[in-house]
Amino acid sequence: MPAKKPASQQVVPVVEVIERRIFLIRGHKVMLDSHLAELYQVSTGNLNLAVRRNRERFPQDFMFHVTKAEAGALLLQFAIAKKGRGGRRTLPYVFTEQGVAMLSSVLNSKRAIAVNIAIMRTFVRLRQILATHKDLAERLAAMEKKCDQRFKAVFDIPRQLMEPPVGPPKRPIG
Repeated sequence: MPAKKPASQQVVPVVEVIERRIFLIRGHKVMLDSHLAELYQVSTGNLNLAVRRNRERFPQDFMFHVTKAEAGALLLQFAIAKKGRGGRRTLPYVFTEQGVAMLSSVLNSKRAIAVNIAIMRTFVRLRQILATHKDLAERLAAMEKKCDQRFKAVFDIPRQLMEPPVGPPKRPIG
């Protein structure tokens, strides 16, 4: 069996893995502290400890606690852990794109730098996709104004496909 590579040399997560871990909360695209800790290969407690030690680097628009309602919308289960049994005792922090970028200065490792680069590229890719959808929606609206009511159904179908799914995001099983 081959020897396990050090954490700094392991493969950086692919964009698709990161995309599934970006949520929209309070109008911000954010990532959970536990997901970031998993990507950085550190414990959530150590990640949050590093943040607490550098609190001045993380203003409210970089990082915030989610409410119970927001946590419930993310389909997360929060049970208060008994002392000494591990588990999560508080609601998670979420980090905006700027907060994730700031984490690279707090978590000073080659792995953190590589993961941050991958995450930043994912945020940029999502922005490009959203811009494309916005451009497409504007073009569709302009075409709809030019055409009469007979073609209404033709324009309704793509508009329905472009709308975000209704309801809380579904987490993959497994």
